[in-house]
Amino acid sequence: MGLKCGIVGLPNVGKSTLFNCLSNAKAQAANFPFCTIEPNVGTITVPDRRLNRLAELVNPQRILPTTVEIVDIAGLVKGASKGEGLGNQFLGNIRECDAILHVLRCFDDPNVVHVDGSVDPVRDKEVIDIELQLKDLETVEARIKKVEKQAQIGEKEAKRRFDLLSRIKEVLLKGQSARAAVSANDDPALVNEFQLLTTKPILYVCNVDEKSVLTGNAHVEAVKKAVAAESAEVIVVTAAIEAEIAALDTPEEREMFLKDMGLDEPGVNKLIQAAYRLLKLQTYFTAGEKEVRAWTIHQGMTAPQAAGVIHSDFEKGFIRAEVIGYDDYTTLGSEAAAKAAGKLRIEGKEYVVNDGDVMHFLFNV
Repeated sequence: MGLKCGIVGLPNVGKSTLFNCLSNAKAQAANFPFCTIEPNVGTITVPDRRLNRLAELVNPQRILPTTVEIVDIAGLVKGASKGEGLGNQFLGNIRECDAILHVLRCFDDPNVVHVDGSVDPVRDKEVIDIELQLKDLETVEARIKKVEKQAQIGEKEAKRRFDLLSRIKEVLLKGQSARAAVSANDDPALVNEFQLLTTKPILYVCNVDEKSVLTGNAHVEAVKKAVAAESAEVIVVTAAIEAEIAALDTPEEREMFLKDMGLDEPGVNKLIQAAYRLLKLQTYFTAGEKEVRAWTIHQGMTAPQAAGVIHSDFEKGFIRAEVIGYDDYTTLGSEAAAKAAGKLRIEGKEYVVNDGDVMHFLFNV
């Protein structure tokens, strides 16, 4: 589906270390600002125990998980909206992403340099917020100039754009992000047309020290308090621990390491799953002897739209879908058993796919 999450943050907060843990690509990681200049892009698999369970039952020739792209973007500094540091490049790279993973340094370590000389994740968050908001304000003001005259003479589409842009400008001038001005009634296509940085959904990733991985710390609590009004998710990871887990060779070694740390799964798994939720995605499965596969779709997609993710011909010539709920499939143990028990449903064009559905499409082109 080509969806992309951008990892952002001030220089030296652990972005590249996390990126390396998330993907097979290996970004340079070093203790100095602007270590990352060109954005590193990695395609990561979305952990899903349901896929493994289906594979155990079906025993296919191959297993294909679903994926999301993660982009490690160069660190930002004050003045980026005016081109300071690597500002213009940084902001351009964010514009190409669908969502933002904002990494905040929430650990004290005199051996790791902080670009502003002290650890304060709330201040760091505000630095990036302000730069993104300033760039958006510049964009909004330029767009308003283009449509204002047509809006004043009653041109319908220009008026619609002008009204939304004016509302966003008002919010930005208050020091808030543009997403605060966007409501459920606004046309998403129109909002996306403006390519604003602060309308993108955001996840805050608190990078903590090892002793804080289970309980968090005062820095994390400060972040949670600061973002409470945003309805944004905050997750806690320790980049150093994740790097150690990623370096282990076998699943058994990783399992043992996690157990010793008191963790049930790697923090990067939680990060990936949170990013998936952030993009409002869900998964359905196809299961057969050749392959068991997870497919990414947007929440609310109908059966023909979901079929179109496999191939456009499936959507064009959609006839019907055969659907088994994941719980029914795994409880009964096979497609044949589910069918015999009356748990295989025939669904038409109006069916909205549920997360975890196991599906087979019939089509004619």
